[in-house]
This record gives sequence, C-alpha cells and structure tokens, in this order.
Amino acid sequence: MSRADPDRVRGTQPQGVSDEAGASRYVRTLFSDIAGGYDRLNHILSLNVDRYWRRAVAREFRDVLARPAARVLDLCCGTGDLAIAMARQGPAQIIASDFAHPMLTLAQQKLPALPNGRPTPALAEADALHLPFPDSSFDLVTCAFGFRNLANYDRGLEEIRRVLRPGGEVGILEFSEPGGRWLAPFYSFYFHRVLPTIGGWLTGAGGAYRYLATSVDRFPKNEEFTRWMQSANFDAVRMRKLTGGIAVLYSGRKTKLDPMTSHRPGI
Repeated sequence: MSRADPDRVRGTQPQGVSDEAGASRYVRTLFSDIAGGYDRLNHILSLNVDRYWRRAVAREFRDVLARPAARVLDLCCGTGDLAIAMARQGPAQIIASDFAHPMLTLAQQKLPALPNGRPTPALAEADALHLPFPDSSFDLVTCAFGFRNLANYDRGLEEIRRVLRPGGEVGILEFSEPGGRWLAPFYSFYFHRVLPTIGGWLTGAGGAYRYLATSVDRFPKNEEFTRWMQSANFDAVRMRKLTGGIAVLYSGRKTKLDPMTSHRPGI
C-alpha cells in the first residue's frame, strides 16, 4: 500500500476482511489453528533453512545478548524458536510474546531444552499493537516472520519504538521476493503453487498457506520498508539479505533524541 494513501491503514489484508480489528482476529485464529503443525511444516517447507535465518538474527545482536542486564522482547514469537536461539547467545533477559495462546503453549514445552546456565525466556500473551510494557523497557526488540501479519504496520513500529530505550536496537526478519534470473521464478512458483498445496495436504489448512503467499506479496519492498523505519524515527537503518533475498533482516536503532519532544535551540 502506498504511503500516499493516508486514509487507509497500512497492514495485512486477508481476503474478505475490510477493517483492522477483523484482520487481527483473522490472524489470531489462523495461527491458533495451525499451531500444532507449525514447527514441523516450517522446517519441511523451508528445508530447515528457517533455523539458519533465526540463528543469523541471534548472531547479529550477540553484543546485546551477551549483556546480563540487557532486556530483550521477541514479538510474534510463535513457538519460541527465535527466543531460544537468542538465549543460546548469552544471558540477556528475554521475554517472548505472542497473541495466539496455542503458540505460547507449545513454546513453553520447548523452553526446558535450553543449555544449563542460560536464563529461560519468559512468555507473555500480548498483542504487538498494544504492548503491556512501559516506555523505554527494552534494549532490543525482535520479530521473526510476524511483522507482516500485523493489522497496522505504522502502529507496530510505533509500539516497538515506544518500548525501546534510547539507543535500543530493533531487528525485523521477514520474507521477501528474491532477485536473480533463476531464483526469482523458481521461488515464485514454489511459494504460490507448491507451498500452499503441501501445506493444505499436511494440515488441512490450505487457506493459511495461501494467505502466507499473499501476505508476502503485499508487504512493502525492501527499500520501501527501510524508509518506513526511518520515517518512524529509527536511525542506522539497514537491511541484510539472507539466502539470496528470500528472507531479509531489517535492523535499526531508536534515535537517542526524539525530534517530537526535544527542545529547540534557544527555547
């Protein structure tokens, strides 16, 4: 959706849903319904590359994760794979949040497998658009493959910025459309034809995987999303393409001086 259309909310648009509240309900129900087979199918359909992507995010922020006093929030955590990967990098205090309760139930079952001596991430049932945390609470906020499912992207960025401390970092991992003469058409065929078919066979929820493909299509392109982050007052914004651009890690830092509240010279 173009930034030039200020009267429409920029966010996920499931077919047949026309408002923000309906989009949130759709996404919550969808991910609650597929939670039981979510991990297994993700690993099968990505040929286990999704594990590498999450480890890449954890390594990207290892300096923060190595600080025992650092506080980290993982949004749209699903069954907790990114939170677990980050916990293996260091002793930072991690909270993993999601608004689909069945996902958190499965995440809870996986947490005891963490190495000894690493703090176990805490779990919180929370909506990424209405976070129950005070301002300036976290040193790092991450989100893996969940941001594009938010019903309001602008509010999502605002909430991330609100809960980050000045100078805090953000990392958003999302699917993208890769370039390349051979990879791009293969990826498009696989993502739009093969993945929904296999997903439907294995889960009986083919609609969920058709939604996955269309949600990626509708998400802003790489350069556009980096501009959105900059417009939301994040600086040092950059993107890192993974596996030929199938996934992209967008990262940035909350500006230490908020231009909306800072004093002007001479005032």
